[in-house]
Amino acid sequence: MPPTYPNDWHHLRTNLLRVSGWLRAEVTRILEPFGITQPQFNILRILRGQKGHPISTQEIRERMVDSKMSDASRLVDRLALKHLVTKSPSQTDKRLVDVVISAQGLELLRQLDEKMQELDAILQVIPLEQAQQLNQLLDQMATAIPGAPLS
Repeated sequence: MPPTYPNDWHHLRTNLLRVSGWLRAEVTRILEPFGITQPQFNILRILRGQKGHPISTQEIRERMVDSKMSDASRLVDRLALKHLVTKSPSQTDKRLVDVVISAQGLELLRQLDEKMQELDAILQVIPLEQAQQLNQLLDQMATAIPGAPLS
């Protein structure tokens, strides 16, 4: 017997939680052999998008997917210990630290991109047009979240 829900919004919430939980578990499974966490992966992707231009840990925190639960400075320190990023005092504000992805960090992301394509293939059960529509709907939902980053 299929589950019943009090309303469609409850059904939506349940589906989002179910899919989100599965997706987080899959990403964790992919990242584990590489020795990094999802927040660290998020930081590396943000830095790769900077195309070699430094960014402060403060700006990293603001752009992270799950910024409320992240201590960007601590995460960056761990990535620096693994030689995946480099840190230096900011040239414009001595209170800040500038961070740049290293060649090793870029290589790690290249390897992870291949693994993430396998995950994307699973998501292709949804046709492109519907995936685009779902993205628009989720973007619309995200704009309603108080204090959430818009990127």
